[in-house]
Amino acid sequence: MGKNIIDLKLVWQTIWHKKKLFFKVVPVVMVLAAAWIFPQPRYYRAEISLAPEAGGADIGGGLASLASSFGFNIGGIANSDAIYPLLYPELFESPQFKVSLLSIQIETADDSYKGDYYTYLKKHQKKNPLTAPFKKLKKSIVEFFKPKTKGVGNPAAINAFRMTEEDFELVEGLSDKITCKNDKKTDVTTILVEAQDPLVCALLADSICSRLQDFIVAYRTSKARMDVAFYQQLSDSAYTQYLAASAIYSAYADANQNARRQAILSKRNELETEMNLRQNTWQAYLAQLEVMKSKVQERTPAFTVLRTPTVPIKPAGPKRVLFILGMGILATLMTGLWTVRKIIFA
Repeated sequence: MGKNIIDLKLVWQTIWHKKKLFFKVVPVVMVLAAAWIFPQPRYYRAEISLAPEAGGADIGGGLASLASSFGFNIGGIANSDAIYPLLYPELFESPQFKVSLLSIQIETADDSYKGDYYTYLKKHQKKNPLTAPFKKLKKSIVEFFKPKTKGVGNPAAINAFRMTEEDFELVEGLSDKITCKNDKKTDVTTILVEAQDPLVCALLADSICSRLQDFIVAYRTSKARMDVAFYQQLSDSAYTQYLAASAIYSAYADANQNARRQAILSKRNELETEMNLRQNTWQAYLAQLEVMKSKVQERTPAFTVLRTPTVPIKPAGPKRVLFILGMGILATLMTGLWTVRKIIFA
């Protein structure tokens, strides 16, 4: 028999001879796995997909379509926006956006809680009763040597620029509960939300989608809205000046109705010209204001919701049966490897 050849018959005979060991180890491992996994709190997932309207003129044209068919996205060429769908997942990682999500109002399916998401995460999370005492003990030991700064207790008071250590850990934990993915081929954005309550899960998904849309709309229309405010200010100022010039002209004309002196007539014509000039300026600004308002509507993107969030019926995890079976299979493999280790590594 060659040095590197394993006698499978001998391996099987050895395993069969040690079969009682399997009957001891595997059931024990599966019982321990069941004791570990069954107390774990269940969680639910809600999903929402939306396809945002691309911004800017499609100067890429057929090139963009051709590239997308091969799995490439050249939206940066055809899109003048700094924030396009490919960057939406990056937005979800920003502390400012995460902090804004903590103020979302939610309620549980059993009506046990109704309030902001921040309080729900801090005070209404189910824990594994087996591991909770050990985690609490570990937390107490760590805080004994290094006290942790407490949270502010109010989502509206959290400063994303300078958070307390407790709030920072809470905000960072949102990355595991709320994720955003973008399909490079289709630009379809998918938002996945995980929570221990099915109704909370669906409400969060819907609210987060709305906040994302509001953010993109605000970004896409920011320049146009600034122009509207600017021309509104100019229009209001011009209208005030027109009213003042009209009042001066009317008062002067009424006071000199029958006057024939050339100086008086010249002064009246001058005031009338000034009034007409102010009126034309006001009307010009007013017309430009209407153009800017139409620009706001033009720049407002449309979002097509491809998959609306629904309250999940079945939990997404933990997969208790699969976990127990997986641990049983792993225990079988490890036990078998242990019994034939001398044969394999001889």
